[in-house]
Amino acid sequence: MRHTSRRIPGPLASVGVAVGVVATLAVSASARQDTTMTRLFAPVEIGADLDALPDSEREALAHILEAARVMDGLFLEQVWAGNPAMLLELATDTSNLGQARLDYFLLNKGPWSRIEDNETFVPGAPEKPEGANYYPAGATRDEVARWFDQLEGPTRDAATSFFTTIRRGAGGFAIVPYSVEYEGPLAIAAEHLRRAGRATQEPTLRRYLETRADAFSSNDYYDSDVAWLELDAAIDLTIGPYEVYEDEWFNYKAAFEAFVTLRDDEETAKLARFGALLQDLEDALPIDPAFRNPALGALAPIRVVNVLFTAGDANSGVQTAAFNLPNDERVIRDKGAKRVMLKNVQEAKFQQVLAPLSEEALSPVELRDVTFEAFFTHILMHELMHGLGPNTITVDGRETTVRQELRETYSTIEEAKADVAGLWALHQLINQGELTASLERSMYTTFLASTFRSIRFGVGEAHGRGVAIQLNTFLDAGAVTVDAAGRFKVNHDLIPDTVTGLTRELMTIQATGDIEAAEAILETRGVVRPEVQDVLNRLSGVPIDIQPSYVTANTLAVDR
Repeated sequence: MRHTSRRIPGPLASVGVAVGVVATLAVSASARQDTTMTRLFAPVEIGADLDALPDSEREALAHILEAARVMDGLFLEQVWAGNPAMLLELATDTSNLGQARLDYFLLNKGPWSRIEDNETFVPGAPEKPEGANYYPAGATRDEVARWFDQLEGPTRDAATSFFTTIRRGAGGFAIVPYSVEYEGPLAIAAEHLRRAGRATQEPTLRRYLETRADAFSSNDYYDSDVAWLELDAAIDLTIGPYEVYEDEWFNYKAAFEAFVTLRDDEETAKLARFGALLQDLEDALPIDPAFRNPALGALAPIRVVNVLFTAGDANSGVQTAAFNLPNDERVIRDKGAKRVMLKNVQEAKFQQVLAPLSEEALSPVELRDVTFEAFFTHILMHELMHGLGPNTITVDGRETTVRQELRETYSTIEEAKADVAGLWALHQLINQGELTASLERSMYTTFLASTFRSIRFGVGEAHGRGVAIQLNTFLDAGAVTVDAAGRFKVNHDLIPDTVTGLTRELMTIQATGDIEAAEAILETRGVVRPEVQDVLNRLSGVPIDIQPSYVTANTLAVDR
């Protein structure tokens, strides 16, 4: 069904203009630091060496960057229908306060501070809509949930798809494909991807660019997701609708984003062996064997990259350090998943945030065990574990997915699972001799320090609340203790078994689709306890995250 009545003059029609505003203003946003809004983000320059790229790939890269910038405008509209108009209004305010609000708006992709429980910082802005702009204005979550529950078969699949919005229709709700909802901006992005495809000399990159451009108009992303898994090129691109965090109602709808990166061949080669170990880890998971996947998808590439540019959901609030995609259960089941490590971003986070934070959060004796190697390796294992464990499941005799059964609890439970199962997997690999034994102490201690980094994102956010669940579980078990000075320490005798037990608990909830158990964990353990809050209070002088300025990307432009 083609839906055209929403394409009218007004805030929603301004998304194309908003794309240009974001692209123009983001170049200089990090140059203006306001002490009250951006004080919690450390400004860093992010870039990479382009010297090895031939002219053909530089031309392709320039068009890829143009397509990526379109994702910013699309994501703004997905977050809130009023975002494009508010951005244009903020751009006209040249006062110091106005420019500070504009910078923080660009960083948060809206008028709400994502690290401060979505507190509004622009006068007149409403509360952040939990269902974002994926569902009809004025509809309630219960109303939409009841409608979902009465649907069956292909209609339910379309309604709960990653790639559709729900709007008012004749006699009720209507399902609108992204290809219709965002037709104009997607056509612009697709044209740039096709021009990049004509320029590049790397065949796997050309295939991804062409199939992803086709997906923007067909709304069928399967072939382009497979092409992305098979991408083997110096330019490593991820662009399109992927993560579901913004849909706080159900975690059903995917947000547009882009990561434009260059592959680090040396570091990628070092990690290639981990892909071959995944089935053995799956077979050893501490859950009922019936819940394990006897045959993971054959593709499990791991890429280490340096970021040139991010956009949309990938550049909103806290910066992504790594990711595991695609999220489409069909692709994961049939083909597998890819893990991408953003090395230059991780280095910036470690230097600017984790190292100074550790001095306030941990007992002095623990500090020597906080290392970048452990930080990097656990992030890798976190992403690997997203692809392991329950995914497609059977509940009451019907085939479904963990995402559909756990609904709004899904993202938090999944992030907690990937974290704690990552520690479990590292312990397994150390015992098997695949990783050096010297990593054992540092992986637990560095993760403990990193829990405070993530909790600072807020327990209203999936990663922050997922970490709170883990830290409180460790405290309850005595696997983590607090000294008289209020500093934390790992009990290395107890933490391995505690990690195994929590891995089993979370994966069993996923395998059974037990949303009531998930809700209970979020309510009792997904909280900030007083001893943790005491540490957070001491961290006021430490940035929460980084604010990147994409210095290399800003030097490239298409030949118009």
